[in-house]
Amino acid sequence: VRCQAFGDVDEKGMVTVFFELNGQPRRVKVPDRAHGASAAKARRKAEPGNEAHIGAPMPGVVSALAVAAGQAVKAGDVLLSIEAMKMETALHAERDGVVAEVLVKAGDQIDAKDLLIAFG
Repeated sequence: VRCQAFGDVDEKGMVTVFFELNGQPRRVKVPDRAHGASAAKARRKAEPGNEAHIGAPMPGVVSALAVAAGQAVKAGDVLLSIEAMKMETALHAERDGVVAEVLVKAGDQIDAKDLLIAFG
C-alpha cells in the first residue's frame, strides 16, 4: 500500500485519499482527522412544539424534495422523502401553509430531529 495524495475537505468534512494497492490505483473518502467532527456542519434541530418546524423523524438520507421556499402547500401534501435502511419514508404537511425555508437538498445525510423545512 502506498499513499499518493490527499484531496481537499468537502462540505461534509470528508477528504478523498488516493493510494496504490498492489499496483492498482484506488481512492476512498474518509473523515478528515485534522478537523475532527467540527468539519461537518451541524444542522439546526427542530424546536419541539413549534408547528412551523418540520424535523427529521429518523436518521437517513434525503432522497427527494417535493417543495421549494415560497411554495404554498395543503395539509397532506408530500414535502420530502427520507431513505433509511433501504426504506423510503415520505413526510407530509400537517397543515396548510407556505414554505419559508428548505434547509436540506437531495442526497444530504440527516440525523433525527434535524430541522428540514420551516413554514412562514
